[in-house]
Amino acid sequence: RSVINMSFAGARDPAVERRLNAARGRGIVLVAAAGNAGPNAAPLYPAASPAVIAVTATDEDDRIYRSANRGNHIAVAAPGVNLLLPTLGGDYRMTSGTSFSAAEITGVIALMLERNPGLNPDAVRRALVSTARDLGAPGIDPLFGAGLVDAYQAVLSVMPAAPAADAAPATAGASR
Repeated sequence: RSVINMSFAGARDPAVERRLNAARGRGIVLVAAAGNAGPNAAPLYPAASPAVIAVTATDEDDRIYRSANRGNHIAVAAPGVNLLLPTLGGDYRMTSGTSFSAAEITGVIALMLERNPGLNPDAVRRALVSTARDLGAPGIDPLFGAGLVDAYQAVLSVMPAAPAADAAPATAGASR
């Protein structure tokens, strides 16, 4: 399985929507930043697409990023405010945005898929949502989705893939 991170946002594009649906149909997990247009902005795409896991950003106190888009399409949140990140030229700067949160969720999903490559996009979404730590209004809400990602619990929640039937058994010690 594969995962694609999309850290861009804009208006709905039917051609992009068709490609997203085709990718999801092939079992590819799609993750997108919710966008940084603010709380009163219309939902942005590709995050607003039903084929995508939409991610928003939180700060160090688990508050929503003030510039994050809101909406019922938000699936989960991850840290994305006041991050000290490297820049070109070897320097660092403080930056914020839902793109950084989407990247974190993409990494969590990669670990989930490593543990169980047979997961489909729906199973990945269920695992993320069911293990998230609820923030804001109880339950899924338009600010945080299911809540703050719990990477450890999300990875643990997916059963490891069974070894292939033709795999050699693991042995301990040196051969004689």
